[in-house]
Amino acid sequence: QVQLVESGGGLVQAGGSLRLSCSASGSIFSNNVMGWYRQAPGKQRELVAVILSGGSTYYADSLKGRFTISRDNAKNTVYLQMVSLKSEDTAVYFCNLRHPTVVGMDYWGKGTLVTVSS
Repeated sequence: QVQLVESGGGLVQAGGSLRLSCSASGSIFSNNVMGWYRQAPGKQRELVAVILSGGSTYYADSLKGRFTISRDNAKNTVYLQMVSLKSEDTAVYFCNLRHPTVVGMDYWGKGTLVTVSS
């Protein structure tokens, strides 16, 4: 099993910045994809960004330029730097770790709430 714990959420004014962290523990497999997803009130969960163990990244088109994903493989931690936050970024942000090809090796954190006040 893999456990994921997010931190860094909170209340921020529009235009501000936040940095989310997600630490993974347990039976972590080295070949993995770590990512961030978010779910706003009344909406479906959506992709924010993912990063492969080798460092390649992929972002939701609408978030490119404002959000940056990174990871520290030695710490089994993934980060999400968010700048120029907007009220529409308000959501619960979830960390995900999965194997790139094996179905079922897919783990989620409990989420951290980001609230952007306008």
